[in-house]
Amino acid sequence: MLLENKRILVTGADGFIGSHLVERLIEEGASVRAFCYYNSFNSWGWLDSFSKEKISKVDVFMGDVRDAGSVKSAMKDIDVVFHLAALIAIPYSYYSPESYVDTNVKGTLNILQTAKEYGTSKILVTSTSEVYGTARYVPIDEAHPRQGQSPYSATKIGADAIAESFFKSFNLPVTIVRPFNTYGPRQSSRAVIPTIITQLLQGQTNIKLGALHPTRDLLYVTDTVNGFVEIAKSDKCLGEEINIATNSEISIRDLATRIISLINSSATIENDEVRKRPEKSEVERLFGSNTKIISSTQWKQQYSLEEGLKRTIEWFSDPSNLARYKSDIYNV
Repeated sequence: MLLENKRILVTGADGFIGSHLVERLIEEGASVRAFCYYNSFNSWGWLDSFSKEKISKVDVFMGDVRDAGSVKSAMKDIDVVFHLAALIAIPYSYYSPESYVDTNVKGTLNILQTAKEYGTSKILVTSTSEVYGTARYVPIDEAHPRQGQSPYSATKIGADAIAESFFKSFNLPVTIVRPFNTYGPRQSSRAVIPTIITQLLQGQTNIKLGALHPTRDLLYVTDTVNGFVEIAKSDKCLGEEINIATNSEISIRDLATRIISLINSSATIENDEVRKRPEKSEVERLFGSNTKIISSTQWKQQYSLEEGLKRTIEWFSDPSNLARYKSDIYNV
């Protein structure tokens, strides 16, 4: 499927990956409607950082994916849906699991039901590598068992299962897209790479982190977004789950050491107990297989970890960007 001139809805467009995806779809020549979370501040999230020229090409829709009426209005006359809207902070899911069910499960159900009613041509539902839990084998392919080790991951497993059921029950043209650990400009400081970078750039020399031994498969945001686009273009992925991954891993300790060497080599690492997950909830190892996406689409990884980190540090080094972050406050 060519995306040029297609009417495309991106839910979660105001967020980290969503805002980058909106930019990429504009480049593809698509007509983009950006579904942003309604708020009284009239904030469009990261879309507010777009130039006037760029944002003029976007139809911004304010609403809430938890509300079926809002979703129906947003999806009217839409050809393709990229559903990214979700609550994603794992620590906060320990405190507020019901809100994760409402947003991640019910929100996805609203998208699927509306797509079924409208006859939407293609729906991409965003999953997460967290659904796999601690790797039972590596690299983790799409057949790996699902393990709900946090309320967040449990709700994403539920959303994936509902999406799969709509394909099997109603032949809804849905694909479950499963990015591994995406990082880059605009990412929340609740994620590990912005946590490290912002502490260093704001002058701290004792970098506070949670568990240091787990490994992650780190994917620069441009590669993630390119994965979404190539999956949408492919006719081979309907009704299937598909990873976007680098087929590699690095421990949090080694990652932190690498970033420290790029910014302030004299800084040290402090193990902060407050930032640790409950023992059985910690995902110890993520190392994703990208065999399927490479064989099914035109996607290929463009950015190494070294290049991605340099680009990310460069973005955070801009004072206007860094000022948005409060590295001295741990926000679950």
